[in-house]
Amino acid sequence: MSAAPRPYDHELAVLATMHAKERVIAPLLERALGLRVRVSNGIDTDRFGTFSRDVERTGSQLDAARAKIAAAFADTPDAQVALASEGTFGPHPYIPFLPLAREIVVLADRASGLELIGHHASPTTNFSHAVVSDVGAARAFAERAQFPEHGVIVMGVIDGQPAPARALIKDIRNTEDLEYAVTKVIGMCGAAFVETDMRAHRNPTRMRAIKRATLDLVRRFRS
Repeated sequence: MSAAPRPYDHELAVLATMHAKERVIAPLLERALGLRVRVSNGIDTDRFGTFSRDVERTGSQLDAARAKIAAAFADTPDAQVALASEGTFGPHPYIPFLPLAREIVVLADRASGLELIGHHASPTTNFSHAVVSDVGAARAFAERAQFPEHGVIVMGVIDGQPAPARALIKDIRNTEDLEYAVTKVIGMCGAAFVETDMRAHRNPTRMRAIKRATLDLVRRFRS
C-alpha cells in the first residue's frame, strides 16, 4: 500500500472512539492515505449505544457511526476529516445457530463532502452469552469465550433475559473478578447473565475485524 499516492499527506483526521480502535485504524490510514489520526478524547461514544444494553442505540449502525463523526467534528473544529466505526452482532441471516459480526469504518471529508464506508462481515466472532446459576458454569462459559484475553461482562437477569438495570459489571480482568461478579449478581437475581464483552479494546477478535473493515475503506477510496 505504501507505494501508492497518499492523498491526505499529514492531514489531521479525528477518530471518535473510547475503546482503542486507533490501534488498528491509525497505522493503516496513515500508511495508505497519509492521514494523521488523532483520537477525539472529549467524546463519550457510549452515549450513542452500548453492547451491554444500558444505553440503547437509536437508528441504524450507519446512523450511529455518522453521529460519532458529527460529534468528532464538533469537538475538533480544525479537522477536515473525521472517522468512526460501529459494529453489530447477532444471528446469521441464513445459517441457523451461527453468529454474524458486521463492522463498518466510516470516513467523512467535510471540505469535499466525501463519505466512504468500509465493510467487513464474518461469522468469525466469539459473540455469545449464557445464563448461569453457579460460578462453575460461569467459568466454563468464560473459557469458551477465550477469557481473559477476551473480556466478559456480567449483568442481572429477569426471566432469562438480560437486565442491566438490575446489575452490570464490566472490566472483569481475571478469574477472581469473574467469580466475585457472578456471585454478587446471583445473590441479587438468583442467576447471572454472562456475555462476551464486545468493546474493541476487550475483544481482540473484533479488533481484527475492524482492521479488515479499514482495509476495505482504503480499497474503496482507491477505486
